[in-house]
Order: sequence, then C-alpha cells, then structure tokens
Amino acid sequence: MNKLLSHPAVKPLLFVLALGPFAYLLHGALTDGLGANPAEALTRGTGDWTLRFVCLTLAVTPLRQLSGWTAVARWRRMLGLYAFFYGVLHFLCYAWLDMGFDVAQIVRDIPKRPFVLVGTLALLLMLPLAATSFNRAVKALGAARWRRLHRLVYAIGPLAVLHFFWMRSAKHNFGEVAVYAAIIALLLGWRVWQARRPRGRPAAVNP
Repeated sequence: MNKLLSHPAVKPLLFVLALGPFAYLLHGALTDGLGANPAEALTRGTGDWTLRFVCLTLAVTPLRQLSGWTAVARWRRMLGLYAFFYGVLHFLCYAWLDMGFDVAQIVRDIPKRPFVLVGTLALLLMLPLAATSFNRAVKALGAARWRRLHRLVYAIGPLAVLHFFWMRSAKHNFGEVAVYAAIIALLLGWRVWQARRPRGRPAAVNP
C-alpha cells in the first residue's frame, strides 16, 4: 500500500479532488444552481469544507500510526493549506454577501456575534500555519519550533466546531455538530493517549 500511495500521480490527483468542492460551488453560483438562497449555500458550503479539511489534516497522523502507511504524511501540509483556502473563502463569503465588504461594519460585527468571533479567531490561527507550510519555513524556524507552531491546529479544530455549534444554535439543529465534535475529540484524544504512553513505545506525534 505504501508503494501505491507513494506513486507520483497520487498527490496531484488528491490536489485536483480537493478543488472539487470549490469547482462545484463556483459552477453553481455561475449557473444559478445553488437553490433559493445561493448566498447561504456558498457561505455554508465553504464553511463545511473548511471543517472537513481540518478533520482530514488531523486524521493524517493517526492514520499513519495505525496503518503504517508512512506515505500519507506527505499529504498533511496540502490538506492543511486547503483547510485555510476554504476558510478564507468562507470569510470572504461573510464579508461580501453579509457585510458588502464594509470594513467598518465587519470590524463592529465580529466582536458582537460569538460565532463570528470564534470563526475569525480560528482563521487567524490558521494564517501562520499556512504561511509556514513550506520547506524553507521549516529550515528558517527549525524543526522543533516549526512543530510547536503547527500544534495550533489542535486549537483550530475545537474552535471550528464551536463556531459551527453557535451558528446552528439558532436553528436548534445539532446533529452535524455532534458528528464533527466526535471526530475532532477522537483525533485529539488519540494524540493525548499517544503522548501519555510510556517512553520508548510510542511513535512520534506530529502536528
């Protein structure tokens, strides 16, 4: 399996597949195919895919440790960058479709609404991770410092779920929230369990 996952075509294919949700939403917006409320569909769709890519990024290390498929570690940075990409699109949908790109109104609105504040904080935490997701940044920061910085993803996951929870609280619809919360809790719980295992037995825990 490692040999198959290491094939040069796998990563470009994954890159194209990760663009699929963006292509779907863009096509729907251009062809009036997003239903009666396209603004909500765009905002909701980009937010959903941000959270999904955060989950996928966090899943890479447990998958590698459980399966022994070391090749999947090559996907982590790309998946994290896609989480940031969809997070930026999500914020732009809010800034454009809800706020009309009125910067003063956006600045006033963010602290007033908890779910917007938490979502913005999660995006801001993703910014240094995206900016340092390159080999040159690893060399500049040093491997240990780079790993510590990228552990911010452990805070981003819960913040993203909290953003989703508060957004859904007005509609009292928490089914999807519970699913994502369970996934994030499981992925972070795995890391806690690995970190607490006696030394000499665990594999290295990566971001």
